Amino acid sequence: MKILITGSNGLLGQKLLHKLRLDKNIDLHATSIGDNRVTVKEGYAYHSLDITNKQEVYDLIDKIKPNVILNTAAMTNVDECEIKRDECENLNINSVKYLVSASKDFNSHIIHISTDFIYDGKKGFYSEEDTANPLSFYGLSKLKSEDFLKSTNCKWTIIRTIVVYGVTEKPKKNNIILWAKKSLEEGKEISVVKDQFRAPTFAEDLADACIAAFKKKKYGIFNVSSEDIISIYDIVLRVAKFYNLNTGLIKKISTKDLNQRAIRPYKTGFVLNKAKELLNYSPHSIEESLIKITQQLKKIEL
Repeated sequence: MKILITGSNGLLGQKLLHKLRLDKNIDLHATSIGDNRVTVKEGYAYHSLDITNKQEVYDLIDKIKPNVILNTAAMTNVDECEIKRDECENLNINSVKYLVSASKDFNSHIIHISTDFIYDGKKGFYSEEDTANPLSFYGLSKLKSEDFLKSTNCKWTIIRTIVVYGVTEKPKKNNIILWAKKSLEEGKEISVVKDQFRAPTFAEDLADACIAAFKKKKYGIFNVSSEDIISIYDIVLRVAKFYNLNTGLIKKISTKDLNQRAIRPYKTGFVLNKAKELLNYSPHSIEESLIKITQQLKKIEL
């Protein structure tokens, strides 16, 4: 089986790469723009790819002829998407069109990552069938990519997720868990929003769901996150308590104090019944994931 991972330098891309590269039944290919930032080079072929360049996408897909495409590449900075709309549209929508068009002759199964930001956050727990109402251009771009996939005849799986966190090699950007840990360890006071609520997703759990989708040949939309909705402030508080860090450094603020360019949904979590039943999805709690993160950080430091 030939598998192509896009966005392999990112958090989810790296998790997928490490989970799949030792499988002797898989001919694994990984792509990101620029150099490969993953230390281990064995078990896969790396290709530098600008996924917004139609010809580059066509040439690589024609060369690999993948059975499965795990599309983790995206522009995910919500405020930047609001400002750089053309760039966001190219990366989050047009690139999906290129992947579908380039792979149609090979009947590839495309697994595409989407987001809770397609919802307005008024309901809280969302099922796969709930009506989308994005508040930001980022959310709209991901919804448009979903709608495009649904309109095609290709084999597709859309996996929606929420605030993905975990450990990468040579990270270019932090996620909330690592940012909170590092800042508090350095004795920095941090301001954390108290009135946005999420069900954060451990990257390993999300990777396992993606792999289950192609191995079990499950198509359609799946919601993948943790079980519980908690505030961003409480996420950071749990990190501080787990590592015995100074909780007095955590300052509560309101969304209005942040002056964020893009509007965020108030509260988002997912009904996970479908993923649990069809993908055997079983998410870690924050505390369980922090144990694994601690082990991973020790390996990186060695």
